Amino acid sequence: MLKLILITSVTIAQYVEVQANYNSLGDCVFSATNNAKVPMYLHINFADLENTTFNETLPYVKKVAPGFNSLFTLQRDIDAEIPRFNYDIETFRSNPTADVDLDFPYLIPLKEGKSVSVFDVKNIDGFWGNDTPDSWFASGFKAGQGDAVFASRNGIVTELVGETRTEESRFWYHTFTNSITLLQPDGTLICYHGVKYNPEQLVVGQKVFAGQKIGELSNKNGELIVLIYHDSLFTKKLSFIIPQFVVNNNGDTEILNVVSPYTVFHPQAIRGLEMTKREKRKYLK
Repeated sequence: MLKLILITSVTIAQYVEVQANYNSLGDCVFSATNNAKVPMYLHINFADLENTTFNETLPYVKKVAPGFNSLFTLQRDIDAEIPRFNYDIETFRSNPTADVDLDFPYLIPLKEGKSVSVFDVKNIDGFWGNDTPDSWFASGFKAGQGDAVFASRNGIVTELVGETRTEESRFWYHTFTNSITLLQPDGTLICYHGVKYNPEQLVVGQKVFAGQKIGELSNKNGELIVLIYHDSLFTKKLSFIIPQFVVNNNGDTEILNVVSPYTVFHPQAIRGLEMTKREKRKYLK
């Protein structure tokens, strides 16, 4: 006779259902259903185990795609009763154990060939309500209202926000308006703030490629603020990334300085870094 344990974890962002089913051998098979339109990160922590051994890498953090996901199996010890256990579940919008490449070449997110200036972002008030992170970093670009904004790196659209917010706050990735947020391949999030998007061209769950137009500058000051960050499993706070941006057609990068303007380059070699061969044939011409 099969036994079923169903545990549902609902978090501030989205919800993920975790199932633990005993099979005919007495092993316990874990799976998860992600009911969101975008990938989430699931952390499972076992506080107690009997009659089995957890053989996965610790801490156990799994990226779960929308829909059904297989996780792992707790195999019953030989000649023992069925596995018994207690565990906690956490879900995150970004990878809480992300292995970030600090030298990754990000594209300046404005039109190729354009000369742009960089400004110091003095505050990120409103990024997460009244709770500004203790330590943060953001990149600021000065252009013109209506100028096109391009993706600095590949990603999956996780949130699109216009001039106002109408959905429930528990689904928010932050509290900024006029913003586009992407989940990047390394598990970090990138937020483009000060951007108007076209709902006929961009939807949640869509894959976006480096150098692809994603919107237009929305404010009269022509200021674009970019934040790259991820959850942290160990500190329970957000970790912010200081990005390296491409500064010439050879793909050389540097941390941008406010002293002088920069010319925007979108080399095909950089744009194609995280594309498949098929995607390169389709999007790089």
